[in-house]
Amino acid sequence: MRIRLITAALTLIPTAAFAHTGVGDAHGFVTGFAHPVGGLDHILAMVTVGIFAWQLGGRALWLVPATFVLAMAAGAVLGMAQLPLPFVEIGIAISVIVLGAVVAFARGTPIALAVALVGVFAIFHGHSHGTEVAFDAGASAYVAGFMLATALLHVAGIALGCAISRIADNRAAYRFGGALVALAGLAILTQTI
Repeated sequence: MRIRLITAALTLIPTAAFAHTGVGDAHGFVTGFAHPVGGLDHILAMVTVGIFAWQLGGRALWLVPATFVLAMAAGAVLGMAQLPLPFVEIGIAISVIVLGAVVAFARGTPIALAVALVGVFAIFHGHSHGTEVAFDAGASAYVAGFMLATALLHVAGIALGCAISRIADNRAAYRFGGALVALAGLAILTQTI
């Protein structure tokens, strides 16, 4: 089972660490959908949000991912309006580190804290998406695309969390996986990957 989980995780890792192509060169649904799945930073953060939601259970299972998607949309509006948000790339990398650590070590996190945490990080991810879209007729399709891709990555994280919970030593698996995510975030922050 562990080999299957590791294999599944490795197939989700793309070759590019960042999906950020530049400012104003993105448009349409397909480009929006491709943005979150085109960069390691976004994939790790969004799948880890799903795993975190699974760990919390109950209403956090839908509330934590929904908060991320909605706050990300708000961040995208800020980016499309060209309102500056300092340290976006650093905020994204830190989100990967913190979310990995939370999955690895947190137990019983209050839902309000979980929602606040993912909401703040989602604004950075959304701003990154928003600065890359031209504010035109294709902007709404682009936003719909990255919101759907993000929601699907959250669902993948929830499914992965469910799969991890079925192995005998799931706490060790969460710790190992969360630690790997946090280390990947550190590598993204230091630009070693």
